[in-house]
Amino acid sequence: GFTVVGIDAFTPYYDRTTKERNLRTLDHGNFRFVEACVDSAAARVELDGAQAIIHLAAQPGVRDSWNEFDTYTELNVLATKRLLDFALDAGVHRFVCASSSSVYGDAPAYPTSEDAPTVPRSPYGITKLAAERLSVAYALERGLRTVSLRFFTVFGPGQRPDMAIERLIRAAHLGDTFPMFGDGSQIRDFTYVGDVARANAMCALVDLPPGTVFNVCSEAPTTLNQVIEIVETITGSEVRRDQGAVSVGDVRRTGGTAARIRAALGWSAETSIDTGIRAQELAVRERLQLVGARA
Repeated sequence: GFTVVGIDAFTPYYDRTTKERNLRTLDHGNFRFVEACVDSAAARVELDGAQAIIHLAAQPGVRDSWNEFDTYTELNVLATKRLLDFALDAGVHRFVCASSSSVYGDAPAYPTSEDAPTVPRSPYGITKLAAERLSVAYALERGLRTVSLRFFTVFGPGQRPDMAIERLIRAAHLGDTFPMFGDGSQIRDFTYVGDVARANAMCALVDLPPGTVFNVCSEAPTTLNQVIEIVETITGSEVRRDQGAVSVGDVRRTGGTAARIRAALGWSAETSIDTGIRAQELAVRERLQLVGARA
């Protein structure tokens, strides 16, 4: 029932045609797309009369952030600062900001709560923490109702092509080799994109204390080796692996507790890792035109 304006700059982190294909799934009468940077004058015009901003724009990726820190600072920190200023100027009532489990680094305890120390181990994590803290500061000092959501390894249909589950499914179907960083024992709290979208929508529609920070996680940590086994079972194909060293800045484990967002909003993840991978595998098969067949 809401009118939604999507704003995206189509930065060249991955192929534009992939982004355009994802955009076509949003063909809806109440949705309109604007190609622009989120901190541009064109974006500012769209904010007049808006009730809420869900700020998901960022430069992703841990590995590249070591060599392209200026880009990450510009797109993750400075752009967020300008967008917060736009929100204040336009009188936007709620501001939901995408943070990341990367802000924790190697957490001292699992499951990790929002009160755990934030010690990111990569420039990417540092910029995501900076954006989150800016959002909190605008809440405390400027009165903007901000909520920061620490996402834990989001997966599902439409996932970025550089992410592990997307690459695993493609490797299984096409017979490609999957480059694996480490021995596969690393643990992630994989969270389905539909559950993440629902958390964003709930936070945009409900008044919460300004500066609120929530984990958004499945509370079901899974090893990469377990994910590979699920993909192999679903596709009926073995994944050939090319094992390499662990990437600098990658943590061994992530795993959060969603107790705080559950208590405040009644939100919890509803989609299991198996069900979510099945949905993502079907989307990949349709894209590869393999529906009805197992390649």
